Amino acid sequence: MTSSAMSKQLNVRVSGLPDALDRFEAAWHLASGRGAPAPVRLLGFADLPLLLKNLTPARWQLLARLRAQGPMSINALAKRLARDYKNVHTDVTQLLRLGLIERTGASLVRVAWDAVRAELRL
Repeated sequence: MTSSAMSKQLNVRVSGLPDALDRFEAAWHLASGRGAPAPVRLLGFADLPLLLKNLTPARWQLLARLRAQGPMSINALAKRLARDYKNVHTDVTQLLRLGLIERTGASLVRVAWDAVRAELRL
């Protein structure tokens, strides 16, 4: 199976420093000779308010529209969402920074993942 045919899943987590240290330790042990570690596809947030600040309902709707309709310009995306261009541009910039979307070509953006799985730890 080629990498383009593989499903790309991103795990979004709310977890603190102890969880991050546990993941680092597990990766260290894997890298020490027990086999190559799997690529980390994790987006972590320190707490739920931070997750909700970054993945607002409007941004989630933007992701869903972009995933369903494929790569497009920010202008086209704003029109399809019936939202102000500036606000969509701000959301796209943040989603690019988080790695939830990516640029394809000079002026197009697309969703970088086939699935996003969320896990909230107490």
